[in-house]
Amino acid sequence: MKSLVAKLVVLFAMILVLSACGAESKEDVVKKLSNKWSDAKGYELTAEMSILTGAEPRVYDVEVWHTKPEFYRVKVSDANAENTQMIVRNAEGVFVVTPALNKTYKFQSKWPSENSQAYLIGSLAEDIKKDKSATFKEEGDKYVFEAKTTNNHKNMLPSQKIYIDKKTLLPTDVSILNENKEEQIHIKFNKVSLGKARAAGDYKIEQTPAAMEEGEKVETSAELESKEFETHYPVVKWENTPLVEEKVIKLEDQKRVVLTFGGDKGFTVIQELSDPNVSSSIPVFAPGDPVDLGVAIGAVTDHSISWEQDGMSFFIASSSLTKEEMIEVAASMTVSELK
Repeated sequence: MKSLVAKLVVLFAMILVLSACGAESKEDVVKKLSNKWSDAKGYELTAEMSILTGAEPRVYDVEVWHTKPEFYRVKVSDANAENTQMIVRNAEGVFVVTPALNKTYKFQSKWPSENSQAYLIGSLAEDIKKDKSATFKEEGDKYVFEAKTTNNHKNMLPSQKIYIDKKTLLPTDVSILNENKEEQIHIKFNKVSLGKARAAGDYKIEQTPAAMEEGEKVETSAELESKEFETHYPVVKWENTPLVEEKVIKLEDQKRVVLTFGGDKGFTVIQELSDPNVSSSIPVFAPGDPVDLGVAIGAVTDHSISWEQDGMSFFIASSSLTKEEMIEVAASMTVSELK
């Protein structure tokens, strides 16, 4: 009997050891991911980004090229490819290109090293490594990390769930969550190809319009001029920040709407139709840093943020709001009645 009990104890111990050997630790997976994603000389990927904060989801196609050490090209377009913007980092700097308006802005910026983006897999790896409190679990054929975000939206969207295929060790999905753990942005990776590297010439600004796929729409001046002005309001709500004035300024063939919000977090929003006759195929210097607003790429400074979206130009200025709060206002702007 004693012999049987001893054998059972040994067998049980062996099962525990084998089970432990088969389980991946968080540290093991992080190391594997870091090696696989960071050692690649470059990558290319396509993804679908869904913004879930409005009444209806807004869906965008994302295409990324990255060549080590610092060349990036990110193209974001809506489902109909009617609105496309690109952010490019090459040897000359960081640029935001809006082909429909033939406008290019240049930034003195360290993007993306200081502004994590969930569609850049290097940023995801860094977010996981930096967050010592990140959680880790296995769900079927996926590893799932929940980690803090480190981008410009981190106060509004503080955490993210990163889903990684166990076999390929490549990301499949990212869910970006608000402080109530509600999904606000979902990124689905359609294809990720590691080991891709492009020549420096592929990242030149004058070549980016030519890199647009056939069939993408570039609006003409006539189409832009025919756009109807629709006033946008911020959906974000703060206590003691009322709309104190809405002013319409008549220009020659144009109008400008100025919204002034008072109170503790006062700010001013200026909006007008983009001028189709003012183009800048030669890059124009833009102050601040590029910032991804989900719906567009803007320029943010300590006291202002500007961007173009759906044929409209927007500018927000404030001495009371932080950068993150200005970004929160900008990302919430929509055509609606102010409630």
